[in-house]
Amino acid sequence: MFENLSERLTGVFDRLTKQGALSEDDVKTALREVRVALLEADVSLPVAREFVKKVQEQATGQSVTKSVTPGQQVVKIVHDALVDTLRGEEDPGKLKIDNPPAPILMVGLQGGGKTTTTGKIAKRLKEKEGKKVLLASLDVYRPAAMDQLAILGTQIGVDTLPIVKGETPVNIAKRAKQQAALGGYDVYFLDTAGRLQIDEVLMKEVEDVRDVVDPRETLLVVDGLTGQVAVEVAEEFDAKIGISGVVLTRMDGDGRGGAALSMRAVTGKPIRFVGLGEKMDALETFEPERIAGRILGMGDIVSLVEKAQETIEAEQAERMMKRFQKGQFNMNDLKMQLEQMMKMGGMESVMGMMPGMGKMAKQVQDAGFDDKIIKRQIALIQSMTKRERANPQILQASRKKRIAKGAGLEVSELNKLLKMQRQMSDMMKKLGKGKGGMLKQAMKGMLGSKGGMPKELAGMDPKAMEEAAKQLGASGKLPGLGGGMGLPSGLSGFGKKK
Repeated sequence: MFENLSERLTGVFDRLTKQGALSEDDVKTALREVRVALLEADVSLPVAREFVKKVQEQATGQSVTKSVTPGQQVVKIVHDALVDTLRGEEDPGKLKIDNPPAPILMVGLQGGGKTTTTGKIAKRLKEKEGKKVLLASLDVYRPAAMDQLAILGTQIGVDTLPIVKGETPVNIAKRAKQQAALGGYDVYFLDTAGRLQIDEVLMKEVEDVRDVVDPRETLLVVDGLTGQVAVEVAEEFDAKIGISGVVLTRMDGDGRGGAALSMRAVTGKPIRFVGLGEKMDALETFEPERIAGRILGMGDIVSLVEKAQETIEAEQAERMMKRFQKGQFNMNDLKMQLEQMMKMGGMESVMGMMPGMGKMAKQVQDAGFDDKIIKRQIALIQSMTKRERANPQILQASRKKRIAKGAGLEVSELNKLLKMQRQMSDMMKKLGKGKGGMLKQAMKGMLGSKGGMPKELAGMDPKAMEEAAKQLGASGKLPGLGGGMGLPSGLSGFGKKK
């Protein structure tokens, strides 16, 4: 997400920050490059112009040109302008679902991922907010559309409205409304059929459904890969139906991200969520501050910590911490770390959220490293006996040959894995005994006083967080939470594509 834009902007700012002082001409030249980068990212021309104008007004003042670190000051101004462009007035992930049962109307074009997104949001409400959710498919046109939603409901453990053949969308909406009230549901989703904004008949149909249920939220689901077309679609749907927010799908495959940057400025509607894959948990709240940080290569440490906390139990983390402090890091621990990395979205996702690691992620990708490497490393560990995993130092030539053969890989790759395990063991010991017990402080803050994720890392010592972030940025390693890759030295030469 935003890969191309991030690469261009960080290149511009790298040159700025290397200069000791900036003239107004330096700033203007940099902003021209920023404008080109925005346009190449498929940001609409009016939005790009307004953005550059806003930045230029602040970046050409005396406060920047006479600043001790003028380059960093310009980066901060651009960051704040990005946040302002992306920010809405409401909490993006907080849906209006008070006074149950709250109806949520899902609308969008055909093939935009609306049904899958409906399931993702329903799963989120059920698991994170403890809501009782009902799903109802109003798509009577697409073959097996209703069955698809029913299957999704079963997968995520959410009830779906029984299918009655031959029923109209309006009547289905009425039945869903009644069932939600009688069944004591907090929220019910109405997944409408995909439609073109020029299809007057289908647009009238969704208007009738809207009038029947009076939805608290009308969420438009659009494919982020369509760029400026997504913005035009949002404008059309808002004019005819009235939408309360937008969900951008397939943003994991959108290296430009222009739709996200233009959507808020052009439509005035907030982006509620972004879809980052087909899995049912591949949905993120659209947080402007965090997105701006990712675009500018600053990382997103809060999201990284949240992902870690979601995929690891407090007791397990406590056990890990105690072992790591003693330098006890065997192949079982490494396997856990590698699996943790995959649960958190894979190597590229984790590196993109690490402070200062955004540019390195691109280099790693260009070098031929990907998540297949992690899977091969796990396969090697699974080829070992229990004794070998617990005591990797006993691995001699004959054992190595057997393990590599069992995983279908070369002994050289096993040697690199063993080297990485030794490096991680040494690193964990240093972190555990470091100043203030940085590893312990970071883990404590990540898990919170009661094992839950504190809001915006509340309860964590700010100095410990700052120190942990510095360590992450300097070493490229995430201690105890999926950072067992030892990037980049630990991966050097491992499984490199030929």
